Amino acid sequence: MVIRKYKAATEKEAILLAKEDLGPDAIVMNIKTIKPGGILRIFKRSRVELTAAIDENMEKEKKLADEKNKKREAEEIKFGRGFEAKEKAEGETEAANAIEEKINSIAKLLEEQMSSNREQAERERQAKKEASEKEEKEEKKTEETTEKKETPEEKEETENKVISLIKKQLIEGEVKPEYADIILSEVDAKGDKIQLDNILAAVYQKIVLKLGNIEPIVPAKEKKPKLLFFVGNTGVGKSTTIAKLASRLCLMEKKKIAIFSVDTYRVAAIEQMKTYANILKVPLVVAYTPEELVENIEKHKSCDYILIDTAGRSHKNEDQKKDLLAVIDTAKDYEYETYLVLSASVKYSDLLDMAAAYGKLFDYKLIFTKLDETNGNGTILNMKLDTGKALSYVTWGQNVPEDIGLLDPQVVAKKLLGGEQA
Repeated sequence: MVIRKYKAATEKEAILLAKEDLGPDAIVMNIKTIKPGGILRIFKRSRVELTAAIDENMEKEKKLADEKNKKREAEEIKFGRGFEAKEKAEGETEAANAIEEKINSIAKLLEEQMSSNREQAERERQAKKEASEKEEKEEKKTEETTEKKETPEEKEETENKVISLIKKQLIEGEVKPEYADIILSEVDAKGDKIQLDNILAAVYQKIVLKLGNIEPIVPAKEKKPKLLFFVGNTGVGKSTTIAKLASRLCLMEKKKIAIFSVDTYRVAAIEQMKTYANILKVPLVVAYTPEELVENIEKHKSCDYILIDTAGRSHKNEDQKKDLLAVIDTAKDYEYETYLVLSASVKYSDLLDMAAAYGKLFDYKLIFTKLDETNGNGTILNMKLDTGKALSYVTWGQNVPEDIGLLDPQVVAKKLLGGEQA
């Protein structure tokens, strides 16, 4: 399934754009009028924004993939690994070259700084010797000084500047200063010769280790459906994330799935899930009470997975948290996992409050959404170290099912050290 938006002057033009892009089988999901803003709005015409989707069957996808040199075959062979799938299938060498170029740039800067420090020290020592020694010995002593190695004091000063530069880079990526200090304190920057590349590589490995093992969705051990609960505050992208995961599980993993919704507060949320379910040809069940949820789980016990969309909650509302806990408790007879969905673009202090509030109710894994709206990859590392919870999936963009994958610690580490965005 592909969902895209088109803007045009009229509804007819928007529909033509959608048909031209997605083909004659495109489905119009939503049409809204965008009124111009600003003080000059009276001179501007309203525009139309149209949301369209298309469901291409697997035979057409296979034929299209063959005609395009199997560009999408790599993406459909194995489920997940978001960043890694795109980097490894479309240009792993480009990503490696990008971080190498950044490392070389930082290395060049530091080498220039170290060279400047050495030259200044040489000039000071030379001036002292010229004042105290005879004229005939000045040239000889100057040559000896030029070949002299850095003193321990100079070496320590250089090491401090290397560490300071890397720390500054981490903090600019929104890593908490105390966590940056911890990572750098674990790196051995001592030695006979400063090697910036070695220090960067060591920091890179420390970040990867701090992020820990990434945990994907795995089947239930018993012959029962595995229940996947998605919780989080309103607007973080739970419904879209469920649609992306459902599409991957159904189309790529060939799993039998069902989508449940207990979000009875928002009619729009249910309608959105109906659209996704119809395109995927999977059942959609709306449960209004925990008892109804239990009954419908039993009716769909032949499924591999049941993805359950919960209502958006305020982590500060105690009554809503009790209702959510009652929903999670319905899974006591099944294997289940709970995913706390967080928007990477939300203020870090608010993310901490959410994680703490939900952590008092149940265990969970972390999914981060909207990575395309922020450069603060340090938030992911901070939340991992603050909560101790396992990291799972990340999402970016609105395309279903393309814009989702397993978090890749190596990509996060590269970004935090100044590598190109993936």
